[in-house]
Amino acid sequence: MSASIEKQKFASFSEFYPYYLAEHQHPTCRRLHIIGSSLILLVLVIAVITSNWMLLWLLPVIGYGFAWVGHFFFEHNKPATFKYPLYSLIGDWVMFKDVLSGKIRW
Repeated sequence: MSASIEKQKFASFSEFYPYYLAEHQHPTCRRLHIIGSSLILLVLVIAVITSNWMLLWLLPVIGYGFAWVGHFFFEHNKPATFKYPLYSLIGDWVMFKDVLSGKIRW
């Protein structure tokens, strides 16, 4: 990706999301994001059912762990989280929804 795009400022999430998707083109990267997001939901459910709130410490490890492996080893780019943390977090869940709804192939 060119330096001009890397430093781009986005006025809204709708402007950011196409950039986010362009940073997630490799199917394995997308799959790792979906696996990580699914595990986050599973751990949340388990934490609520068992009232074991210490499990919540695992959420960033699971979420970032799977995503970063996808970026560093398959996509070969830096996660958008480093430059756009809030939009990236939203993008993870929008992409998750889009994959589940069939809008995006994984």
